[in-house]
Amino acid sequence: MATVEGTKLTDLLSEGESSSRDPLRKIFDEHYSMVCGTVYKLVKNAATTEDIAQNVFLKMWTKRDQIVINSSVGAYLRRMAYNEAISHLRKNKNHWEESVADHQIELPTASADERLMGDELKLRIDASIDSLPPRCKAIFLLSRQEELSYKEIAKKLDLSIKTVENQMGKALKVLRAALGRA
Repeated sequence: MATVEGTKLTDLLSEGESSSRDPLRKIFDEHYSMVCGTVYKLVKNAATTEDIAQNVFLKMWTKRDQIVINSSVGAYLRRMAYNEAISHLRKNKNHWEESVADHQIELPTASADERLMGDELKLRIDASIDSLPPRCKAIFLLSRQEELSYKEIAKKLDLSIKTVENQMGKALKVLRAALGRA
C-alpha cells in the first residue's frame, strides 16, 4: 500500500479487494512485525507487546470507517502502536502506584545514632571543603554543587581546563585525606 494523501481506510481496503488476498490480512502481514517492534521498544515485554499489537489492528478494523490516512498505512500504524503502548504504560503506572499506596510500604528510619553520625559527617565534609584554598574551593563547588563541566568551569573562571582538572584533583585528595582520618 503506497502513500495516499487523505484517503479513508475503507477506500484503501476496497481497492485491495481486487487482489487475491484479503486487504486487511495484507496490511496485517506487511506491518505486524513493525507494530510489534514499536511497542516492544516501550513496554519491554513480549506477551504484552503481542496483546497491544493485536489491539492496534483490532482498533484499526473497528474504526475503519472513521480513519483517514494522510501518510502511509505503515506510518499510521506505527503512530497507533506508539500511542497504544504509551496508554498501556500510563494505565500500569497508575495501577502500580495504587497498589503501593494500598500497602503503605514502611521505609526504615534512621536511628538517633545514625542521624547523629550523618550530621557529624556532613559537618566534617563542610569543614573540609571550607579548608580548601579559595580557587580550589570555588572549582570544587562549581563542579559538585552547580554540576558544571570542567570546560564550563574553565570558561566561567577564565582558567585552562588543565588548571581546573589539577585543582579538582587537589580538592579530592584533600577531602579524602580529611575524611579518611575518621
